[in-house]
Amino acid sequence: MTQTRYDVLAIGNAIVDVISDADDAFIAAQSLNKGGMTLIDADRARTLYDAMGPGREISGGSAANTLAGLARLGHKTAFIGQVAQDQLGDVFAHDIRATGIDFDVPARPGQPPTALCLILVTPDAQRTMNTFLGASQYLPAQLIDPELIQSAAILYLEGYLWDPEEPRAAMRTAIDLARAAGRKVALTLSDAFVISRHGPDFVAEMDAGRIDILFANEVEITALAGTDDFEAAVAMMAAKVPLLVCTRGEHGAIAVQGAERVEVPAEPVSRLVDTTGAGDLFAAGVFAGLAQRRSLKDCLTMGAVCAAEVISHYGARPEADIAKLVRERLGADAAN
Repeated sequence: MTQTRYDVLAIGNAIVDVISDADDAFIAAQSLNKGGMTLIDADRARTLYDAMGPGREISGGSAANTLAGLARLGHKTAFIGQVAQDQLGDVFAHDIRATGIDFDVPARPGQPPTALCLILVTPDAQRTMNTFLGASQYLPAQLIDPELIQSAAILYLEGYLWDPEEPRAAMRTAIDLARAAGRKVALTLSDAFVISRHGPDFVAEMDAGRIDILFANEVEITALAGTDDFEAAVAMMAAKVPLLVCTRGEHGAIAVQGAERVEVPAEPVSRLVDTTGAGDLFAAGVFAGLAQRRSLKDCLTMGAVCAAEVISHYGARPEADIAKLVRERLGADAAN
């Protein structure tokens, strides 16, 4: 096996988030799916944007957020995603490169524009996401560079991007290349709506031994397993992948690796502001722990620390020194 250049290479949606405060009355008046993610078209994006209050523009996208966390933890990463030749595309490319993530995919000319996610945060810190996928859903397989795929220890796939046909084909090409190179493949399920459309695809990939690490939350894992019984869902899916990581919000997280099962509680948060990116940053902590060859418990703890930081402020990317927070937290554990 050749030497790797990156700890994680991710393929995902290249999105710019616009985050705005809203109350439950606004959510109801706009007929939004509170706490969930809804795909919208360009017309709906314009209408909703016009109705929103003042917004904060922050580069996002689930997998890109995870890489941003990994970069802040000192790990080398790269991203594959499609933006358009427009202002938001320039914003996304600048932000991701400034974070220390390698990103070399050329911008796509013409329409549609760069993807946009309109996020409404209610006083209970729930985030309601409304996503116009734009150019991100036109990532062609020919932009998947075999040498780039082979250069990463882990290929990380964003479930959201499995929905459009063109990037789904690109991701399957990337899986083929990663497996041929002896690399690990990780998948995040992203959202229950993705599972409702592509659950059988994901299960088939797992049954074929093409997924090594599966990230899910409680809603997603039960949806994928087709049962309301969380423990039954965990047992079913853990049997299909070498490593299953499942978050449970305020109830912490679990991981199952073969016969080993580990659980950690959620980290305390002094002020819950915005849950956007909690799962993304949890994955960042886990990936960092895996790259550092830490115990499964340490990996989950690192994930919990990163998630706690990102939900304490607006936006899905860390603001504090999460590497320091992780060191302090693991050091405290070692001292006990």
